[in-house]
Amino acid sequence: MADSTVPVPVSPAPPPVARPVALVLGQSGFEDLLVRELTDGGGKVLGKGGGWVHVEGIDPAAEWCFAHTVLRDPVEVTGDSVNQLAGRLADWFLAAIRTERIEGTWPSLFLAAAGLDGLGRRVDGVEKAFAEIIRKRMSRVAKLAVAEAPRGVAVATGLYVVFVDFKRALVSRTAAFGGQRRMADDDQAPSRSYLKVEEAYTVLGREPAPGETVVDLGAAPGGWSYSAAKRGAQVIAIDNGPLKGGALDHPLIEHRREDAFGFRPAGGVVVDWMLCDLVEDPHHVVRNLITPWLEHRWCRRFVVILKFGRVDAIALLREVTAPDSPFVKHTTMLRVRHLYHDREEFTLVGEVSS
Repeated sequence: MADSTVPVPVSPAPPPVARPVALVLGQSGFEDLLVRELTDGGGKVLGKGGGWVHVEGIDPAAEWCFAHTVLRDPVEVTGDSVNQLAGRLADWFLAAIRTERIEGTWPSLFLAAAGLDGLGRRVDGVEKAFAEIIRKRMSRVAKLAVAEAPRGVAVATGLYVVFVDFKRALVSRTAAFGGQRRMADDDQAPSRSYLKVEEAYTVLGREPAPGETVVDLGAAPGGWSYSAAKRGAQVIAIDNGPLKGGALDHPLIEHRREDAFGFRPAGGVVVDWMLCDLVEDPHHVVRNLITPWLEHRWCRRFVVILKFGRVDAIALLREVTAPDSPFVKHTTMLRVRHLYHDREEFTLVGEVSS
């Protein structure tokens, strides 16, 4: 007897949802930490090299610690020669802006992966050839190009080209910047750490101003105190060690030879800035120094560096960004960054909740 069962139609499986792809740039030598942070955030690594990670599945709007720049939806462009690469990049870019009206300046950045000898020279050659093509075909647009990233935390549309080897580049129109950048040195600055706090101000989006008050915990030799004082702020520098350079005998810097962990502002006083860069165990710094400052709201803004050379950097990052962290419970605008001038440390900036 024939089977009279009516087959049930099977709906086709829905097509897989495309996951966003990004090229993430960070500091050379710290790629493994960047990979761990991105995979912690749900990303799947597609490739990596000197200072870059190609990843899918991360939130394109998220902020990252070890990422300096995130190129959204990068496209691969290949070529065997400088002229071929420049021509293909120009064709791609001109097609991408075909329906746009560019009226203002736009960033045009050509970058080379770290660790490949001679790649930087090749990228320079491609950039020059590309610029000449654009100048001939769209001179008005070419004149508006600037070879500089926007200052501070920003998302900007322009042209971003990253060469990952001699014949292959990943190119994007949109990039998110974390605020990290190389800072100019000052001959009067007592130490290299001066550059870190200067960079931290760009990440936060503001800096000490004339008449504001600053407490610098662990100040010696005084780079951070000098940075604030040169802007006109009144500084209390806390350290048993000596100040040097431009911080020594500065009229706006009061040096108190005290232990940073024991210092407390006078009753009822709220300072505008608390700065802290101590060579100490980061858990000890957070628990015994930073937490009281944030819980009691002794400051309005802060710049804090935590050293991770002897601890798991990603575990520490999870701790300071967890819901029960004092940085999350008592602050706003918290940003955690591995700065251009940071080594085995990251920097936290933010404002204390009122």
